[in-house]
Amino acid sequence: MVSRHKIAIGLAVVAVCLVAGVLFLAPIFLNLNRYRPEVISYFERNTGKKVEIERLALTFFPRVTVHIDGFGVKSPPLFPPSYIFKVAHADAVFDFWALLHRKVVIRSVALEDPTINLVSDPDGPWNFENPETENSKNTFPLGIIDKVVINRGSLIVSNLLPSDAAGPVFFEAHDISSELDSVDLAAIVNPASPSLNGEGTWKAGRLRFSSVETTNVNCKFRLESKEIFFTNLSADVYSGKTNGDFSVNLSKKTASFKADGRISGINMGQLMSAFHETRGRITGKLEGDLKLTGDIEHTESPLAGMRGTGHLKVTNGQVPSLMLNSNLMKLAHFNDLGPAKENPSSFNMISTDLELANQRISSKAIDIDGYGVDVDGSGSVSVSGSGELNYEGIAAITTKQGFLTNMFGRLEGAKLTDGKLSFPFRIAGTIDDPKFSKGKKEH
Repeated sequence: MVSRHKIAIGLAVVAVCLVAGVLFLAPIFLNLNRYRPEVISYFERNTGKKVEIERLALTFFPRVTVHIDGFGVKSPPLFPPSYIFKVAHADAVFDFWALLHRKVVIRSVALEDPTINLVSDPDGPWNFENPETENSKNTFPLGIIDKVVINRGSLIVSNLLPSDAAGPVFFEAHDISSELDSVDLAAIVNPASPSLNGEGTWKAGRLRFSSVETTNVNCKFRLESKEIFFTNLSADVYSGKTNGDFSVNLSKKTASFKADGRISGINMGQLMSAFHETRGRITGKLEGDLKLTGDIEHTESPLAGMRGTGHLKVTNGQVPSLMLNSNLMKLAHFNDLGPAKENPSSFNMISTDLELANQRISSKAIDIDGYGVDVDGSGSVSVSGSGELNYEGIAAITTKQGFLTNMFGRLEGAKLTDGKLSFPFRIAGTIDDPKFSKGKKEH
């Protein structure tokens, strides 16, 4: 007589075989693609956007997974025709036991080649928002997705102009790879949501903010209450390095940003080439720290109102348009002082504080170690395109001169200290056409 234990084992084996058979054969009989119109309708009701899905498929092994090809969400009619989100292929892994209890729980989503295109209207809303969800708690009965993985993604952010025409792209990132935890889809599309919408790691092969480009970007990423945080950020930029924190706030009618960073080894020639109007103005190696903030306006120059403070140092470079040493020497009537003659536009180091406001960079303490001259000065320069200069300072001739040279120099207003001449000077005009003169400006 067969024992009950053996019968139980036999029944268990049969049950496992039946389950395995169902898992392998169910996708054949259950054609999920036939329900594609219903799935599209569901997403459209809950997002308030037009949705496209090219194909749906279902597999049960090794986990219950829905495979989606050609998924796209379009911008609402308020915006120019475009996609908010488009992904070539996505895999969504569901909790099998939750499905048995008629609950939909997504454990993970993997996105291949997604493109996210965020656009802001001058009246305040963003194209990804669903205004109809403002007073609702959760229009997506999917709960929070445990993990979202992004491979080879792109992110593009821009504003519309007051005419509702497309404005310039002020932020873009490409070749993104990211792993985000606890992603709340309902909170992302709900403009009133105060919750954390996801956090994790974030990498980009290339990132551009305004005219400045970086590569090999690595950071921690956090999305909460319409604010995006990139923290512990490190990147390569123009043959140098930068690290710090960066955030964008989307909660107000006009978006704003904050950046706090440290830079080192930046090639000034390459950096200036990013700004066509300043190309070739200065060379050398840049290092220092910067804090920048500002609103992202709905104009052709969205970052024109940027403000900031910092301390910078440029070493071993040239300022061809200023010809600093040469011009200062001419003002003092000394034209042959060794290195000043050989390197008329060169400097050993420029160190300065800076304050950026109203499209003007102001400095209270500028220290220039040139070849043949040392300069202490202050002043400002316009960055609005005019390049207007307004500087003054004291230039010291570092090479000791003879008795007659010193005497004539003092007669012309120079001071003699430890056998070295120094004199006040001014720089006016523009970066392209600077005007040097002796003496301080009248206050």
